[in-house]
Amino acid sequence: MNALLLCEMSWIGFYPVVDISLSINTDLAREILVGFIKSEITRVGITRAVIGLSGGIDSALACVLAAEALGPENILAVRMPYKASSKDSLEHAQLLIDQLGVQSKTIEITDIVEPIFQLDPEITNKRKGNVMARARMVVLYDQSEAFKGLVIGTSNKTEILLGYSTLYGDSASALNPIGDLYKTQVRQLSHALNVPIPIIDKPPSADLWVGQTDETELGFTYADVDKLLYLSMQLNFVFAVTSLNACNHRLRKSAIARLATTFYILEIGAHNK
Repeated sequence: MNALLLCEMSWIGFYPVVDISLSINTDLAREILVGFIKSEITRVGITRAVIGLSGGIDSALACVLAAEALGPENILAVRMPYKASSKDSLEHAQLLIDQLGVQSKTIEITDIVEPIFQLDPEITNKRKGNVMARARMVVLYDQSEAFKGLVIGTSNKTEILLGYSTLYGDSASALNPIGDLYKTQVRQLSHALNVPIPIIDKPPSADLWVGQTDETELGFTYADVDKLLYLSMQLNFVFAVTSLNACNHRLRKSAIARLATTFYILEIGAHNK
């Protein structure tokens, strides 16, 4: 159970009035998402899917759901390492491939992206990360044609609401079955669907450069921000920020300021990388 106590202010201070939980019915979620994948892919006359398997929890969950919907023989899991990618990422992706029995392929992207990196000696890690994300999607859509399967997305709701993705990169797909699950719920459903524990337990990372983690780059944890995002979708945003700040001191003021800016940009439809 991952719950947040929504607070109100009185003359005696803040006190809890509503218990808000992000827990989901995993059996129902599984049924809905498996049905969604099967219906959306087969209704266009296709029976196969392609997915970029990074070794992380999001792509692992999407792969499990797709394999159940279409059969493991109809799934192509593509590993796309860069020369500096973590060895654990490849090993964890292979754990899932072996567990599910899906088809797989490994295509290294180093030779694709290095010529772009060499054009600018001062290229930043962020720019490199965006190039790699877009290169991987080029590979996936090429494999989509070769395998005759649709590309399955792997972005969760938290990333989508924060704009934490690369346009025409990891945000591109034919369909995205986990796009309405917060990161907290992705973890819950992954446990229920027996995603390998090493994948669930490791720090979330796009593995774009050595030592990179999502939460370090964002400046706050998924566990904290999921609560704020949930409240902001249900209630007035300003009240949500005030309530969370009162109830959860771990979410720093800098993180709240960044979130407020993010929501403003999202609202005017201009958030991109």
